[in-house]
Amino acid sequence: MKFDGKIPDHLPAGHLLYSNKWYVGSRTGCSCSFRHLYGPEFEFGIPEDWFPEEKADIDATLEFIRLIRALVIKGEHVDCIDTWDGQGAGEPVASLPVNLSKIRDEEFRFFENHHFDFRME
Repeated sequence: MKFDGKIPDHLPAGHLLYSNKWYVGSRTGCSCSFRHLYGPEFEFGIPEDWFPEEKADIDATLEFIRLIRALVIKGEHVDCIDTWDGQGAGEPVASLPVNLSKIRDEEFRFFENHHFDFRME
């Protein structure tokens, strides 16, 4: 997982809620190599045999959500937007509050064009 303080101009960083902003990439340098689910029905869920996913993508997503969970537990405010590079910069993204006390790390995956706001309730 890679963090970069410079977010590409064509991404919707202005929609992020909190002042500290980072571009997060996986082994490919973008978010392509994290676990994703593409709609229209979005749900969190563990990896399934019938839906093959790369082990490296699963591991990177676990690393991401474990870091986010640790930050939220410490009282930090964290949100992120998942959008394809070069697409959707001017388009609205669906807001999705993510209650980390209701999902396990293994269940987390990103949803295209969604704005995640992580919390513990």
